[in-house]
Order: sequence, then structure tokens, then C-alpha cells
Amino acid sequence: FITGKGRCNVTNASSMDEVFSNVISNPKFLYSSFHQFTNYDMMEFLENLGCKLKIERGNRVFPVTDHSSDVISALTNELKRLKVEIILRKKINDIIIKEEKIVGVKTEDGKHDYGDAVIIATGGMSYPATGSTGDGFRFAQQAGHSVTKLSPALVPIQIEEKIAAKLQGLSLKNVKVTIYDQSKKMIYTAFGEMLFTHYGVSGPLILSASSYLNEKVLKRRLQIEIDLKPALTYEQLDIRLLRDFEKGMNKQFKNILSGLLPQKLIPVILTLSPIASDKKVNEITKEERQELIQLIKNLTFTIQSLRDFNEAVITKGGVSVKEINPSTMESKKIKGLYFIGEVLDLDALTGGFNLQIAWSTAYAAGMHITEA
Repeated sequence: FITGKGRCNVTNASSMDEVFSNVISNPKFLYSSFHQFTNYDMMEFLENLGCKLKIERGNRVFPVTDHSSDVISALTNELKRLKVEIILRKKINDIIIKEEKIVGVKTEDGKHDYGDAVIIATGGMSYPATGSTGDGFRFAQQAGHSVTKLSPALVPIQIEEKIAAKLQGLSLKNVKVTIYDQSKKMIYTAFGEMLFTHYGVSGPLILSASSYLNEKVLKRRLQIEIDLKPALTYEQLDIRLLRDFEKGMNKQFKNILSGLLPQKLIPVILTLSPIASDKKVNEITKEERQELIQLIKNLTFTIQSLRDFNEAVITKGGVSVKEINPSTMESKKIKGLYFIGEVLDLDALTGGFNLQIAWSTAYAAGMHITEA
């Protein structure tokens, strides 16, 4: 319901090779399930259920209506057609295992519901207000499974510099973001959109960057560099500045940046620039102009930390995939027990890839159960 800001980014229409390249953790594990049920299989499935789809920038796939509720309605109607019983608001306390086989679940009222198979599809720890409180990991451990370290992923980044708060609400498009450590080793770089918040930075570029910032990487001193004009080389930007300076040569420096930068960004650039804001443009030296170009091409902030699970889109880590059959999603330890989606140690970048993991692993489990 909440994915894609309520629009439901169903999947990504790129080639399967491209889909694989956007999976961060354990992509090889997904080879079988991704080919059993591809992104285009999912699109066809929803279209056949009457949920018409569209492809947007970055090959992101959404319902034509922009309402995630239409995806949910299509799936719910199909469940009803197939006479699947849906039981809501009944908490599962435990899974029931006998002789290394799952036989059912125990609900909070102490009752036992028996079945031939149980699929754990609880998601991770992200958005705990929705009920994602990690129950699936507890069930996995109860069944003897290993759970890898859990951390928030696709999450905004908190930065040290207080000046960033002045940019709160500013959205930047077509910028380049690069993250370096103290030795200038590049951790991440990409083009796209980002957003400033009261604590730091967010938006698609930043959320994707966070997936590369594991606990080990975060121990280093990391800096995030923003190239505000990635389409221009240093030389081209210099030519552009000279042109603007010639037009406004008798103006003060603070009054000639509006054609180059968003209005909200100008006071921050003026603060960080070596050029006095009231200096006449015709008095600005070549050296000062070069420093301004450096600032525009390398607006730099220091990363303090990642935000927590309350703001994370997904959870990094989960049930160890070494203990799961990649073709069927069945536990290698307990017969009839299956794990799908985000409860597994699988995560991908933004753009519909994480939902495709959910669809493909669910299909693999479902098909195996029906054929068993």
C-alpha cells in the first residue's frame, strides 16, 4: 500500500540482466526464481487481472491510475475468485514443528491451525508501525535457521553540517552524487534526484547510496559530494559563468546566481563561497571564480549516520539464503517451511526491484507447494 509513495512501484521493466545488477545482497540466489517468474510475467499477470500498468522514467512500472489500492484490489479479487480464505488481525505466536516438518501455526489465543506448508512472508523490520516487527526472523530462528545482521536499507542519510538544514525541502534533479572515504576511495556514484531534509539528505539517489554503506564502511569518515552541474565540464561551467558575469558585471555577486542555481541554494553557496556576497562582479578574480566552480561541482557534506528502521524502505539482512533451496524457497532444515521476500537476506536498489524479489520468490514457493 505504501510502496512508491502510495503509487506502488510494481516492478522494473528493464532486462533481467539489469534487474540482477540492481540486487545488492545474494543476487546469485535469485537466478532460479527470477527466471521462473520474470518482471514481464508479473506485468502480464496484473494486466490480465484488469490492473493496467505504465512504464515511467528508469523503467519503473506503476498502475495507470497511480493508486496502489488498485494493485491490492486486483490481487484480492483473484484470491476471492480462487476461494482463498483470508484471515486478518489474528496474531501468530509460534510455528509448530514435529519431526523436522512444519505442521501448522499457533495463534495468540492458543489455538492450533494445521497445514501441509507454511510460507513466512512477514517482511523485515522497516516501517514497524505497519506491523513489521521482525516476527519472521523469530520464526526462522525457532526453526533452527540463521539470521544475518539486520540493518535499515534504502534509508535517508544524516549529515554533520548544520547548514544543510537551511536547504530543507529543496529537491534537486539531474545531479551527480559521489561518496568517498577519508582516503578518497569511491564508495558510490550515480546521477539522478535527491532531496534535502532537516537532518540531511534523502531521495532516490541517496536511498540507493545507503545500500552501499554497511557497518564496516560507516566506521570510516565518509563525505558526500554533490555535483550540481554534472552536464557541464569545469571548462564549460567557467564559460557559462564568464557569460553571466559579463551580463551582470556591475551587479553584486549575490544577485547573479539566480540563473544558475535554485533560489533556496543561493544563500548556502554564498556562505560557503570565498567571494563576498556584496562584491561587484567585475571585481571577482579568476582564482575566486575557479573556487566557485569547485564549490558548484563539489558541494561537500560529512556523513554522520544512516536514519533508523522507521524511515527505511527495506531491511538489509535476514534469513540466511544458504539454508534455503533457491528453486523452491523451501527450508533445507524443515520440510514444508518456506521463506519469501524481504524476510530473506536479499535486498536491492530502488526502482521496483525489491517487489520483484517478493513476486519471484513467492511464485517459486507457491508452485512448489501446488506440485508437491
